[in-house]
Amino acid sequence: MFFWPCAVFLAVAAGTVPFRNQSSPTGEKYLIETMTGGVALLDYDGDGRLDIFLVNGAALQDPMPKGARPDKSDPRFWNRLYRNTPAGFIDVTERAGVRGHSYGMGAAVGDYDNDGRPDLYVTNFGENNLYRNLGDGRFEDVTANAGVKGGGWSTAAAFVDYDRDGDLDLFVARYLEWDFALNKWCGARQRGHRSYCHPDEFKPVSHMLFRNNGDGTFADVSRTAGVTVESKALGVAINDYNRDGWPDIAVANDSWPQQLFRNNGDGTFREVGLTAGIAYDEDGRVYAGMGIDFADYDNDGWPDLFVNALANQRYWLYRNVKGSFEPVTGKTGLGELTRLSSGWGARFLDYDNDGLRDIFVAQGHVMDNIELTQPGVRYREPLALLRNLGGEFTRAAVPGFDVPLAARGAATGDLNGDGFLDIVVNCNNGPAVVHINRGGRGHWLSIDLQGRRSNRDGIGGRVRVETGSGREQHGFVSTASSYLSASDKRVHFGLGEDRAVRLIEVTWPSGTVQRLENVEADSVVKVVEPEK
Repeated sequence: MFFWPCAVFLAVAAGTVPFRNQSSPTGEKYLIETMTGGVALLDYDGDGRLDIFLVNGAALQDPMPKGARPDKSDPRFWNRLYRNTPAGFIDVTERAGVRGHSYGMGAAVGDYDNDGRPDLYVTNFGENNLYRNLGDGRFEDVTANAGVKGGGWSTAAAFVDYDRDGDLDLFVARYLEWDFALNKWCGARQRGHRSYCHPDEFKPVSHMLFRNNGDGTFADVSRTAGVTVESKALGVAINDYNRDGWPDIAVANDSWPQQLFRNNGDGTFREVGLTAGIAYDEDGRVYAGMGIDFADYDNDGWPDLFVNALANQRYWLYRNVKGSFEPVTGKTGLGELTRLSSGWGARFLDYDNDGLRDIFVAQGHVMDNIELTQPGVRYREPLALLRNLGGEFTRAAVPGFDVPLAARGAATGDLNGDGFLDIVVNCNNGPAVVHINRGGRGHWLSIDLQGRRSNRDGIGGRVRVETGSGREQHGFVSTASSYLSASDKRVHFGLGEDRAVRLIEVTWPSGTVQRLENVEADSVVKVVEPEK
């Protein structure tokens, strides 16, 4: 395996969009203050450039009067949509109609009505929002008619065609049974020592699954589908872990067993986290699962699972061994690298296009006063790039990543069309950060699926590539992963020195298998599903 020299090819230019997350911190230490917000990357206007959507909080009173709700009317608290133009990112929130109405948490992206335009689902503390893309630069809030408003404290969400009928369904995770009236005093009863409460102080809640009826409406099938399992969920990722052709759902839970919902192929799921080997750490303990991703980091054709956690818990990498998972945090070096780190947004990505997926983590602690009780642990932390060396990981020194942040949601995609994946991070009560990857000279290929019999986005499709040098890589189409966030749906492959791909094999959700041969590198390849 050839590796690009890190110091030369991982230079990054940092930039920002004019956005500052407003979590509205109070002396009451309401838990929602430290948890927002997510990021979504989507080409909402169809011009070929990825745009940026950032989720924001809302105004809170200190304390909140009985019956009062968060106020999002002040423009400082609006969610924001930035259109990617040759002149830079332009705020189009008001015209687009996506400023929101609740205390925002996360976002999911998918073309639920198969009209060729990405739609947007925003999770909140309170009712959620489904925005239908009208195709003229505007979105329509269709939540009430669609029947997907949910309720409680929703966190991560994912569009997934779980029944493979050609329409994207919607999975919504929820965190805790919490409200302002249930807030408690946690931490020492002295000035400056009150803390955000541990999730153990609150009861778990269950997930929601909405089946797409194909007419613009959804049906709540949570109970009949078998996903009403108690959880404290923050992250969701989709892949086909046992390669049976049906998309499965992995959930990162905070101080609760991690979950894996195996798709039975009959409209139901079974939660198999314990038997599959991902529910606990290697010592059988729960940990603060927050960010999650589900991809094949070792190129063996079986999707692996990454879940981050809080300081002194380590980040957890589970290697997929033909449908069962083996914790490899220790043997890959990730345990020592992340012992004092706290992670939120997380993504597998081939940052340097060398053919191996690295791991990016947006970092920062939950507790803004953590330094008082845990020496050596920090509230604000640098971003982390954990570079894949072919079985072991090392922390890469990346220019611009050394700035301490209270980072939360993170999403990846090629913002400038140069073939290297860029990163957008939403920071709690701070400015968002855009890192443009000036990665170097590694070759690449990006696969953009368009379904006909399958859902238009091709979500749930599997992609296998064989390069001229005989290497093989595997990808899966999904926008969901990380923490509260949605990344570009295109499947990105780094090719290293290979200038061509010998074979692209696409297995569509419909079951159709399609092959393309001898494809040149350094391009976005659009693959349209055959009608028959």
